Amino acid sequence: MKTLKMLLVCSAVLVPSALAQKWEFGGGVGGGFYTSQDVTASGGSAAAKLQTGLAGGVWLGNNGQGHWSGELRYEYQMGDLSLSSGGTSVNFGAHTQQFHYDVMWHATPSESRIRPYVGAGAGIKLYQGTGTPAAYQPLSNFALLTQQQDLRPLASVGAGVKIQISQHVQLRLDVHDYLTPFPKNVITPNSGAKVGGWLMDFVPMVGISYTN
Repeated sequence: MKTLKMLLVCSAVLVPSALAQKWEFGGGVGGGFYTSQDVTASGGSAAAKLQTGLAGGVWLGNNGQGHWSGELRYEYQMGDLSLSSGGTSVNFGAHTQQFHYDVMWHATPSESRIRPYVGAGAGIKLYQGTGTPAAYQPLSNFALLTQQQDLRPLASVGAGVKIQISQHVQLRLDVHDYLTPFPKNVITPNSGAKVGGWLMDFVPMVGISYTN
């Protein structure tokens, strides 16, 4: 009975606080643009990356009364695995999925119509090779593009602007830079070849949010 009373008291305290928060749910579309890393071998080097592709995402955010907020985001992105050296290149079907949480700081308070912001966060990114393996792959002396999966930690930094276009609807324009260690399970260096560093994925996006 005492435990039940304590739960009721806690609920009475926390529920009004939760209802006072401004929640935001939205989605957007854009494109992803990757940097490359060099795979080096005795015969030279090849540039390895994912190709530019369509990206889409959804988010759930919690905006406080001040300048700070946070949001949980999911993005899906298309983009073939790519390996190129000299005049030779090879592609292999692939896509990525990622979950991350970003903490955001807004230049204007929550009641403002226009809210520029910056943010940073962390999460995970899953690289998935979906192409059909061939008996022979060009540039295989450097690396193999594989039908595998590679789960990597992700760092996220970004900036954008929220524009209130009606009482409950926002237009959002933003760009994020998603960074992960190089996904060696899907772009696998051959024996004697080496690759390291991080891949950077720049994703500009336009979206619509619903706010309470």
